[in-house]
Amino acid sequence: MEVTEDAQVPGAPVARIATIMVNAVDAARLAQFWADLLGTAVSSRFEQFVWLEPAGPGAPQLAFQQVQDPTEGRRRLHLDIHGPDPAALRARAESLGAGFVEGNDIGDFHWDVMQDPEGNEFCIAGD
Repeated sequence: MEVTEDAQVPGAPVARIATIMVNAVDAARLAQFWADLLGTAVSSRFEQFVWLEPAGPGAPQLAFQQVQDPTEGRRRLHLDIHGPDPAALRARAESLGAGFVEGNDIGDFHWDVMQDPEGNEFCIAGD
């Protein structure tokens, strides 16, 4: 199947994968491991989160979220989907079968945790 740049569904909200978030018991150590392996650097830290520099302009960032216990099973990472209208993205996701899990705030940054139709978690936030 060939995908072209104009494959955007008319009327669908703009969305991009902003972050691939990995759960880690030691987020700083794991972030440094991946930074060293990928030849990049840690770009920022905030509370329990550590982000690496993206591979290039517009590329998603690899990031690490400090968790208290190792994540069991296959849900050790999730996608962060960002766009200029997160409410429209959430509505679109729900219309396609996603479910809302919870909303979170750190300062003035808000994101919603969602589940796809098979229960895989992802987050929606504004740019």
